[in-house]
Amino acid sequence: MTGRIITIAQQKGGAGKTTLAAQLAVTLLNSGASVATIDIDPQGSLTLWYAARMAALGEGNELVHSQIQGWRLKKEAERYAQDFDYVIIDAPPHAESEATIAIRTADLVLIPMQPSPMDLWASHPTIKTAKDEGTEAMIVLNRVDTRTKLNAIIADKLKELDVKIAKQSLGNRVAYPASMMEGKGVVETEKNSAAAKEILGLMKEIKKSNALKLAKAA
Repeated sequence: MTGRIITIAQQKGGAGKTTLAAQLAVTLLNSGASVATIDIDPQGSLTLWYAARMAALGEGNELVHSQIQGWRLKKEAERYAQDFDYVIIDAPPHAESEATIAIRTADLVLIPMQPSPMDLWASHPTIKTAKDEGTEAMIVLNRVDTRTKLNAIIADKLKELDVKIAKQSLGNRVAYPASMMEGKGVVETEKNSAAAKEILGLMKEIKKSNALKLAKAA
């Protein structure tokens, strides 16, 4: 088995990086895939979420997790990729060297971005790093409020960048952080919710990406 490695990276903190990592991991797991997560962010938010998951599910939790230093990432990720269908890496913001290793190791990089000028500007270095490393990147619009005109403005600006943008965005919904508090994902806590439909749609889109198809073929 050679699993696909997905890195969640964004230079700006607060863009929803860990939430995307956890929600995607659980959604893939619930679809029948085997999944491992790796946390190299010193803040350790994904690790704290995993601890809450273990407390809630105990032996019923099938997700495997490790927290390591970034310099150990490549070896750990490749080891996991031999045993799991998907490896999800939560990369640190601002740590250029470790984030670069995480991007280099991945088959696909997901860049969560809130529809704001600050997030747009902060995404540029991550996009550039992905291009420099030859890793396919995809912007995931997160915490989208459909009532504001800013979304259309940001969407137009994104078209100027040479990067793929996920068709499926994630809304600004309480369900996401509420499920995180329980150590779970929205597909577990609110299966029929709009949030669950969003993350399922994103998962399906990610699975169809050329980067993951090529990785599977290899």
